[in-house]
Amino acid sequence: MTERLVPYQPLDLQEPADLVAAIRQRRGGELINLDRMLLHSTPFSRGWNAFLGEVRSHLSLDLKLRELAMCGVAVLNRADYEFLHHSPIFIKAGGTEAQVNALRSLGQQLMPQGLFTALEQDALDLTIQMTKSIEVDRSLMKRLQEQLGNTRLVELVGVIATYNMVSRFLVALEVTPDQH
Repeated sequence: MTERLVPYQPLDLQEPADLVAAIRQRRGGELINLDRMLLHSTPFSRGWNAFLGEVRSHLSLDLKLRELAMCGVAVLNRADYEFLHHSPIFIKAGGTEAQVNALRSLGQQLMPQGLFTALEQDALDLTIQMTKSIEVDRSLMKRLQEQLGNTRLVELVGVIATYNMVSRFLVALEVTPDQH
């Protein structure tokens, strides 16, 4: 394996104390590799922590749908780290192992019929379109708007956009899965 271009900050990093403490509290005491990379820039890490905290914890969009979109983005962008972190949350939110296994080939083949609800399939189609071609089919957006309403549609689009940012950060800086 080649040497890391940008090394992780140490696991026992203490400064900036308020930010490191806030991240540790949100993570249950540990800094994960993503945090250790972000902490190279205090302003970036502070903004990321606040923004992603809101996206992860304060949206009205159903948790299962959020995590489905996050997992879809991770697969499409080959961000294994992201998929490893979010697929267990997807399962806890009501997803199944069969759905997780199907997600591993998202964008490469059609999803098995009946495995996802119509809303979930539309959310996956939106994830693919936003991630791969940027532009989104208006009829798909209309269907989603009818099912979700304006607020939750904006949140779904925002989750997909946000996790595209996350995956691009992870892949570019070669953030690897945490070793426990």
